[in-house]
Amino acid sequence: MDRRKFLRNGALFGCSAAASPLFAPIAFASAPWDNRLVVIILRGAMDGLDAVRPVGDADWAGLRPTIGGLPGPDLTGFFALHPALAHLMPLWRAGEVGFAHAVSTPYRDKRSHFDGQDILEAGVASLTGGQRDGWLNRLMQTVPGISAETAFAVGREQMLILTGAAPVSAWSPEARLRLSQQTRSLMEMVLHDDPLFRSASAEALAIVDSIALGSEADDVAADLADSPMMAGVTANGDHIKLAEFAATRLRGETRIASFSIGGWDTHQQQTGGLTRSLTALADTILTLRAGLGPVWEKTGVICMTEFGRTARENGTRGTDHGTGGAMVYAGGALRGGQVVTDWPGLAEADLYAGRDLLPTRDVRAHAGWIMRGLFGVAGTVIENAVFPGLDLGADPGLVL
Repeated sequence: MDRRKFLRNGALFGCSAAASPLFAPIAFASAPWDNRLVVIILRGAMDGLDAVRPVGDADWAGLRPTIGGLPGPDLTGFFALHPALAHLMPLWRAGEVGFAHAVSTPYRDKRSHFDGQDILEAGVASLTGGQRDGWLNRLMQTVPGISAETAFAVGREQMLILTGAAPVSAWSPEARLRLSQQTRSLMEMVLHDDPLFRSASAEALAIVDSIALGSEADDVAADLADSPMMAGVTANGDHIKLAEFAATRLRGETRIASFSIGGWDTHQQQTGGLTRSLTALADTILTLRAGLGPVWEKTGVICMTEFGRTARENGTRGTDHGTGGAMVYAGGALRGGQVVTDWPGLAEADLYAGRDLLPTRDVRAHAGWIMRGLFGVAGTVIENAVFPGLDLGADPGLVL
C-alpha cells in the first residue's frame, strides 16, 4: 500500500471520518517553478452565456426573455458581464481577469454531470480508454523532484484532477486532527514491528503537523485585512476558506492548487441561483488576489466547468445541460482584459444540435497554453502526456 492509499483509507487510529486525511476539496503540490497555478472546478455546469453575456449578438435577447435581465458592466461592446461579477471590474481594467467563450471539453451529447466532470478532470476526450488519473497530476509526473512532504491532505472530497502517480495531498476547512501524545505513543507501540504501516503513519502525522503554516498565514491575514478589494467580499463560506488557505500555501513552497465550487446547476429560477454562485466566484478570485500579495504577479487562475447550458431558457426560468460555455481566468501572470473567442453566433442555424452554444475551441487547449507559458512545459508533452490526443492549436495569448 502506498502513502496516498494509506491516507485515503483512513488508517489513523481513533480519528473520525471528518478528521482523517481522506479526501480532497483542495489539493496542493510543490514544484521547481517560480510561477503558480490555481485550477478551480465549477461543479454543476456554469451558464457561460449568462456569466459573460453576448449582448451584441442579435439573437441573444430572444433566447433569454426572462432570465437575461439588465446587462452588467460592458466588457468589449459585444460582451457584458453578469452584474454579480461586477466586483471583478477593477481586475478587468488592470488586465488581471479575462474570459474565454464558446469553449468546452470534447464531451458531447449525453450531458451527464458525472461523466462531464470526470472528463474535465481527467483531461481526456472520453472515458472509454480507462484513463483514471487527472491532468494536473500527469503534469507533475513529467517534472522531476516533486515532493510529497510539501503537499498534504486533510478533508472530505477527493479530486480526480490531482489523482495519480505523483504525490499530492489535500486539506479542507473542517479538518480537525489533534492527537494527544499518549495516542501518538500508542500508535508507535502498535505499529513498531510493522515497517509498512509504521512508515505510513509517521508520514501522515508529519503531514498533520505541517498544517501549522507559520509566517505565510500571518502575511495572508494582514494583506486580506488591508486590501480595499475585500471591502465587498462576504468573508465566510468554504470558498473563502479554501482561497485563503490556498493563498497561504502558494506564498510558501506550493506551486499548484486546485479546489472546487459547487452550485452551478441552474435548471430553474436561474437568476437567483446563478447570482449567488457568481458572487461566490468573484469573492474567491478577489480573496486570492488579496491573499497572494506579491505572489499574484506570478500566478494564473483557471476556472473551468464540465459543460455549458442551453442557449434558450426553459419553462422554469432556468437552463438545461448544454455544450459550449465559458472559462474564467485571472492572475497577474496572465493577460486579462479580453474575451478570447471565435464566436459562432446564436442564430438557429449556428447552434450545436439546434439547442446549445457551439464550442469553437477545446478548453483544454487554453489550459495547456497557460501551463506552457507559466511553467515552460513543451507543447508535445502537453499534447501527449498531460492532455493525450489534444491539438493545442494557435496560441490564444493568455500568458504575459
